[in-house]
Amino acid sequence: MHYYEVLRRPLISEKSTMLISDNKYGFEVAKKTTKSQIKEAVEKSFDVGVIKVNVMNIHGKKHRRGSRITMSSSWRKAVVTLKSGDKIEIFEGV
Repeated sequence: MHYYEVLRRPLISEKSTMLISDNKYGFEVAKKTTKSQIKEAVEKSFDVGVIKVNVMNIHGKKHRRGSRITMSSSWRKAVVTLKSGDKIEIFEGV
């Protein structure tokens, strides 16, 4: 899998912006990726050093619209810890 396909989008939420002070960044990633693929994709995309990758699966939730019940899709989240002194510029000013 090409490293442009691994990272789907950066996660910009209240919790993920608080983690930036600890040098941790959140991304939505493809479902079939491994930690080593995520590490390689972040290092090549942003030219930073990665120390640690934590991955979790987020299950879809049920939504009720009238008598109809639907499910949101499941997705995969990765929290990447960078070496001290490195930072990713797309998260600046958020």
